Amino acid sequence: MQPKGEMLVTMQYDALYYPYPSRRMVHYANRGMVSTTQPLAAEAGLDMLKRGGNAIDAAIATAACLTVVEPNSNSIGGDTFALVWTQGKLHGLNASGPSPGAISLEQVRAAGHEKMPTYGLLPVTVPGTPASWAILSERFGRLPLSEVLAPAIRYAEEGFPVSPTISSYWNLGYHNIKALNDEVLYRSWMEVFAPGGRTPRSGELWRSPGHAQTLRSIAETNAESFYRGELADRIDAFFREHGGYLSKEDLAAYSPEWMEPISVNYRGYDVWEMPPNGQGLIALMALNVLKGLDFDAKDTPETLHKQIEAVKLAYADGLRYITDPRNMEVTVEELLSETYAAQRRSLIGTEALMPAPGEPPKGGTVYLAAADGEGNMVSFIQSHSGDFGSGLVIPGTGICMQNRGAGFSLDPNHPNVLAPRKKTYHTIIPGFITKDDQPVGCFGVMCGSIQPQAHVQVVMNAIDFHLNPQASLDAPRWRWLREKTIEVEPQFPDHLAQALSRKGHNVQRALDSGMFGRGQMIWRDPETGVLAGGTEPRADGHVAVW
Repeated sequence: MQPKGEMLVTMQYDALYYPYPSRRMVHYANRGMVSTTQPLAAEAGLDMLKRGGNAIDAAIATAACLTVVEPNSNSIGGDTFALVWTQGKLHGLNASGPSPGAISLEQVRAAGHEKMPTYGLLPVTVPGTPASWAILSERFGRLPLSEVLAPAIRYAEEGFPVSPTISSYWNLGYHNIKALNDEVLYRSWMEVFAPGGRTPRSGELWRSPGHAQTLRSIAETNAESFYRGELADRIDAFFREHGGYLSKEDLAAYSPEWMEPISVNYRGYDVWEMPPNGQGLIALMALNVLKGLDFDAKDTPETLHKQIEAVKLAYADGLRYITDPRNMEVTVEELLSETYAAQRRSLIGTEALMPAPGEPPKGGTVYLAAADGEGNMVSFIQSHSGDFGSGLVIPGTGICMQNRGAGFSLDPNHPNVLAPRKKTYHTIIPGFITKDDQPVGCFGVMCGSIQPQAHVQVVMNAIDFHLNPQASLDAPRWRWLREKTIEVEPQFPDHLAQALSRKGHNVQRALDSGMFGRGQMIWRDPETGVLAGGTEPRADGHVAVW
């Protein structure tokens, strides 16, 4: 008992130290559900449903909040992809932006670069995220954009307590940017995200008034200010001052694209992804190979070996062929043909193979899932690529610019070679599943190159091995790195790792789960409308239910 008159002392603990196993249960609801990596963002989305909005409003509100409460992984200056089930149809939105019109391969190579840099002015491409919020709200939303963005504005203006996992990655991003030793170019980032010379610790309050003003401007103008107004002028002025290529003409010329999603039928379920320039095609190619193989059980060396080999083959093709669809040498249909799947499947034996692209027959990110009681469902992902993107913040705005252009090749013979106004190979991919033309649900796993690999793993967990949404996400993951090398999570069973090694895989064990993705999943019962959701145990995940 506290002695009378003595000051209460704050409890001391480490928010990232968990010595004992913990377990999440699958969540159920029937009027609405939002699942994402940060509780405040998920609850902001749920608030929109309770205000009379739909799943699209909830997704936008959550996404906008994530630019504030998880700024290491996404920003206003990033890109967005979305799969939206509404009015009995699945719609695809590609809100990724192209390279600046003034940039060229010759300029970058003349500056001494053999590959695209990760940070700075060169890898910045046109952001698509603000435009995605506006176009989704206008076409499918029910509430005004000003109301939908209000929670994000409030958290930016008044502040919020930083959550544990995010604080850790935030600090890592700080050290990466500090090591660049350019106080002038990255000064604004330091002022916004590391005030006082350090990043906020877990549980500390952080606020960004400039971020709030930018969100308010986007809300009031339906994102016009970002592409053709005051914010566009400020972005343009920054790049002119520092000798960059992005201009207000690039911003003014931009608009998101509605695209038809692509799919394969996997054991009676249609698994949907966005078409290129996204890498969702890799997940579909792998599933197309795997559907012709048998799996007796989940956690066996044979099952894991087949999954890994299929992913390696799909990735070899994806890295060789995927780019801006206007520049692809082969079509999606050719890569997803049954003939080509059979050809690639025949390469899988009992030993690990060296992956290489085939010859088809000619013919740092956040993810959220949202659903409402009316049957609308949204699979939504947005990113500024690496942690804190380019590291460039437009002064006074809180806008952290993405570095998506780092994905371009500087090889003039590669399909994904840098060119003006071109979209690069893109890593962020939302997923969706239907059966008999009815929605089963939305899913996604963020984090660079593991995304299609994790899509394959969680889809098979659900379809082949009948795991509930939470267990599908909980299961230990592996990721292919290169050639015959894979990496497994710390909790990955040792006997399976050893068995894979005997099959010729070079198995490495990670110290933590940071690079194994952070996913969300919501399924819908077609008869009752009951929603079942899971969230990522590798993050500060939260399922908000109603």
